[in-house]
Amino acid sequence: MAAENSKQFWKRSAKLPGSIQPVYGAQHPPLDPRLTKNFIKERSKVNSIPLKNKKASSFHEFARNTSDAWDIGDDEEEDFSSPSFQTLNSKVALATAAQVLENHSKLRVKPERSQSTTSDVPANHKVTKSSSDAQLSRNSSDTCLRNPLHKQQSLPLRPIIPLVARISDQNASGAPPMTVREKTRLEKFRQLLSSHNTDLDELRKCSWPGVPREVRPVTWRLLSGYLPANTERRKLTLQRKREEYFGFIEQYYDSRNEEHHQDTYRQIHIDIPRTNPLIPLFQQPLVQEIFERILFIWAIRHPASGYVQGINDLVTPFFVVFLSEYVEEDVENFDVTNLSQDMLRSIEADSFWCMSKLLDGIQDNYTFAQPGIQKKVKALEELVSRIDEQVHNHFRRYEVEYLQFAFRWMNNLLMRELPLRCTIRLWDTYQSEPEGFSHFHLYVCAAFLIKWRKEILDEEDFQGLLMLLQNLPTIHWGNEEIGLLLAEAYRLKYMFADAPNHYRR
Repeated sequence: MAAENSKQFWKRSAKLPGSIQPVYGAQHPPLDPRLTKNFIKERSKVNSIPLKNKKASSFHEFARNTSDAWDIGDDEEEDFSSPSFQTLNSKVALATAAQVLENHSKLRVKPERSQSTTSDVPANHKVTKSSSDAQLSRNSSDTCLRNPLHKQQSLPLRPIIPLVARISDQNASGAPPMTVREKTRLEKFRQLLSSHNTDLDELRKCSWPGVPREVRPVTWRLLSGYLPANTERRKLTLQRKREEYFGFIEQYYDSRNEEHHQDTYRQIHIDIPRTNPLIPLFQQPLVQEIFERILFIWAIRHPASGYVQGINDLVTPFFVVFLSEYVEEDVENFDVTNLSQDMLRSIEADSFWCMSKLLDGIQDNYTFAQPGIQKKVKALEELVSRIDEQVHNHFRRYEVEYLQFAFRWMNNLLMRELPLRCTIRLWDTYQSEPEGFSHFHLYVCAAFLIKWRKEILDEEDFQGLLMLLQNLPTIHWGNEEIGLLLAEAYRLKYMFADAPNHYRR
């Protein structure tokens, strides 16, 4: 049976084993050429619809006015002494050229003329044009008028960031204005945070459904236990902890070149460039130096586990959140060299201490043989066998082990499965839950697995199941999908957490 399934798999596969395949998960979204082809076909259909009146679309008008224009690239290769050019009627050429110049001058004076004619298309043709399409066509026609002799003009204002690499959430810059409800929540957060002694229980309650971007940095510092609840002590605490961290740098960082630390530093140095490779922010040398210091100092101060691959991912949400305290624009494109040295030192120290607080609760995930992860994967298997026996039996039928896909879910806290913007929203809730990164994460993983039950049951071989589970299509996920996932995880926790015998066979 296994041989037959393997044969069918390779028979279906269009590529040879071992060849480079596109990755379909959150970190590396696929480039589907069919989408581009379909888009071109749809646009060509819209442009080819016949009109019953004399008012043409902007495309038809432009084509008619410039149908006799020559392409500059082709002109350079033509021989103007050939008989075809000698027989050209000079009067016709001059008249045509004058007509073309007149039409172009009219369009230059009234650049929105083509847009107005498009809006007058009769309703019976059902041709609609969005405001974004209208703006795009207006900009492209203006560019053509200003540079009629250039085939292409590239003006990259900023790097094009794939959807998966966009960090901005619903409350970030560039998003729609906040609703009344969001403004009310933000005001409640500000009242809590400005009170003499912040009520941490109430802050956790408010943070569970998500923390507004404007107050997320200070909220995370409080929820992680890095900052005290008393407002008068916060400034002194921050100053003392930041000085303590840079004391560690002076004391330990030079030892990275010593023989007994070389393996640790070498592994950190290899892993950091792999951290969120699609986001330009993390490819900046200065950011990578900051990450190297954070990870090396943590490894030196925690010899029981040392540095383990995957810990490097856990720094990124803290770094982005604390960076957003000083940056209002899109964080993923921001050049950190524009910040002062004091700002960078604050971001680095705060990221170190908050990551340390997180890892204190899950350090058994990274000690020898990683027993914490082994236990969590086994608990996930038992839980899924109770809540969805059909999916569990489907895995057993095709000999899929939970450790083969869920190890990464536990080791990286689903960061390789979700876009970074979703991880930040997820951690709002994790820091609001008691033992959120350890205990509640188990139920989030169970809810995440069952979310894809239809796709799982549709796969009928080992290879297909493993490829799906390691590359789940979460590229378009945002706050809404994470909210639904967390609600289902809370339901599972409510049902099973206080009754562990329910999922023990």
